[in-house]
Amino acid sequence: MQDFLHMGGYGGYVWSAFGLTLLVMVANVLLARRSHRQAVQRARRRRRSLS
Repeated sequence: MQDFLHMGGYGGYVWSAFGLTLLVMVANVLLARRSHRQAVQRARRRRRSLS
């Protein structure tokens, strides 16, 4: 197990790259959800103002 985590001396680079990738992917999903929610709210406000 130790050899797997160490990855021939490149473990720090590999695991930090995996961690950063995961962080970016999670942030991407969260920001997209927030943007969608804001767009829906704007559309609802515009729809109410036209009625």
